Amino acid sequence: MMNSIAGLPIRLPPELQEVLSSCPGYTLARNAEELTELAVRDAVNGWHEVAYDVPGKGRVVEARVCRVRNGVAANYVEPYMRRRDPDCMLIGDDLPTDKPRFTECFGWEFSRLRQETFEWLKTQELAVFLFMAGGPAEGLGAMAVGPANAGFFALALALLQGIVDPLELSSDFVPRSVIYVAPPFRHTRFEGRQMVVHNRLPGMHELFSYNLYPGPSAKKGVYGVLISLGEEEQWVTAHCSTVQLVTPYDNKVTFMHEGASGGGKSEMLEHIHREIDGRLLLGRNLVTGEHRFLVLPQTCTLRPVTDDMALCHPSLQAGDGKLTLKDAEQAWFVRVNHIGRYGTDPHLEDITVHPSEPLVFLSIDAVPGGTALIWEHIEDAPGTPCPNPRVVLPRRAVPGAIDGPVKVDIRSFGVRTPPCTRDRPTFGIIGLLHVLPPALAWLWRLAAPRGHENPSIVDTEGMTSEGVGSYWPFATGRRVDQANLLLTQFCDTTLVKHVLLPNQHIGTWYTGFMPEWLTREYLARRGVAWFTSDQVVPSRCPLLGYALKSMTIEGQTIPPHLLRVDMQPEVGEAGYDAGASMLTGFFHEQISQFLTTDLLPLGRRIIDTCLAGAAVEEYCALLPSMVIHHGDPG
Repeated sequence: MMNSIAGLPIRLPPELQEVLSSCPGYTLARNAEELTELAVRDAVNGWHEVAYDVPGKGRVVEARVCRVRNGVAANYVEPYMRRRDPDCMLIGDDLPTDKPRFTECFGWEFSRLRQETFEWLKTQELAVFLFMAGGPAEGLGAMAVGPANAGFFALALALLQGIVDPLELSSDFVPRSVIYVAPPFRHTRFEGRQMVVHNRLPGMHELFSYNLYPGPSAKKGVYGVLISLGEEEQWVTAHCSTVQLVTPYDNKVTFMHEGASGGGKSEMLEHIHREIDGRLLLGRNLVTGEHRFLVLPQTCTLRPVTDDMALCHPSLQAGDGKLTLKDAEQAWFVRVNHIGRYGTDPHLEDITVHPSEPLVFLSIDAVPGGTALIWEHIEDAPGTPCPNPRVVLPRRAVPGAIDGPVKVDIRSFGVRTPPCTRDRPTFGIIGLLHVLPPALAWLWRLAAPRGHENPSIVDTEGMTSEGVGSYWPFATGRRVDQANLLLTQFCDTTLVKHVLLPNQHIGTWYTGFMPEWLTREYLARRGVAWFTSDQVVPSRCPLLGYALKSMTIEGQTIPPHLLRVDMQPEVGEAGYDAGASMLTGFFHEQISQFLTTDLLPLGRRIIDTCLAGAAVEEYCALLPSMVIHHGDPG
């Protein structure tokens, strides 16, 4: 596989060498600046159309792109393309997997479509660049190859994963993964759907992206490559944001926040949103119209670490009971649907309006030569704003971002919850903060509820699961292997504390992301002090672990009915129990899938305990750790 590209001694697979030798020409990009220019190179009256001739359809415009003062703005013509399709992955090889195989779905071998893809790429002017998936130290060498007119997609990928200047290439650079981008095939082979096919070969992980939305490919496709590598080497790339808080008293506490799409990962890195008068809106009762506010003059300093993907590589671990991780990306794919007006998040608004380098904006209503504003969202239909506007924000452009590894103190799991009332019970019974035993926290990562009105993905009905680790949609192997890796990680990190956090609703109260922002402030101020047995009570629903009896932050008491939803008169015990029954049934359905012969014995005991309707105390005994202190806090 020893070949060259642009005269450089890069070891290319023969298929790629043939594509580059046969195509009309290609640009080997050295940096993001070159891709920025490529993204709008063919603009007419300021607009660059990303279009392809599709057999049977004619010329199809996928996106319209323009240069703005603060970067590049791209808008997909089709609303469906503005959100990730959660069922867009196929497996093209014969290695072990629980995912749908291409052959099973279509009745013919992927090798045929693979060759068709190469033949199409030979007819296109191409853009090519090199990167290190997962970072230069623990990651692996990779390449991206796609049509040059889709420069905005290449730019987004280069910002997210980094770009290696080929002129500064080390002699030992060997690509172990290649992303091939071929948008027209979503129309000719996949009925217009976003599809990504993973093809795992000896020494090479091929990723075929048949669409131009970065979610399934530039982000989650590369994530799948890292998950596959970790499965082979026995480590995890976690689906989480991570932030270190520095309190007004100079205490430092590091949070790792996991969850399905819409679970509040990006929001964990945001500053608390304030009302015009500076107060915090704790919540609004959807039945009575009552509003509850808090006053918090000084909040913690935020030092972001990761936004979505965290390497938990063995080389980082110290064996001290804490989990050590680092960012697996070079930029963050930040959703801004909740930024509805100027002044909602001055910090994020400032760094996106006046960035230190060009950004990529998706589904933002911008014009050539103007400034892309993250609160100006395009509409999917008249009067219906796109629910998933995004900005690709390089981590080096974020003030205070931490480079390198950190040790996790508190590991939280976020759930996007619906409103719950006695008459319309739902799983929206999660209080503002719950403390989980590690065994129960592991089960939450198996069930991984996708949640209510998820803005990040194409609509799904009812309560659905994102799958093990909440990264299962991006994994290529078997779910039981990922369950075992996570359980081993939990067993090795028993000094990490676990909590459960809702967003959007607590019973009948609309809260947005305020629960996780307040919990972040509250737990950081507590520092190393944890909860004692007289400060918590077993939740009425055992799956929710322990609920707080009371919560006071800066002298202000959180209403008890926001800590324990069964205390809300609009919900009551009957509404709560009905919601708990729904949640329990969902859990039982999801976790039963893992009861295979390859599941670790401890994992089987934990799942059997849950299926038997265990009390929270039984989970504490299964995976010993200091869940609740008995005696003085400390």
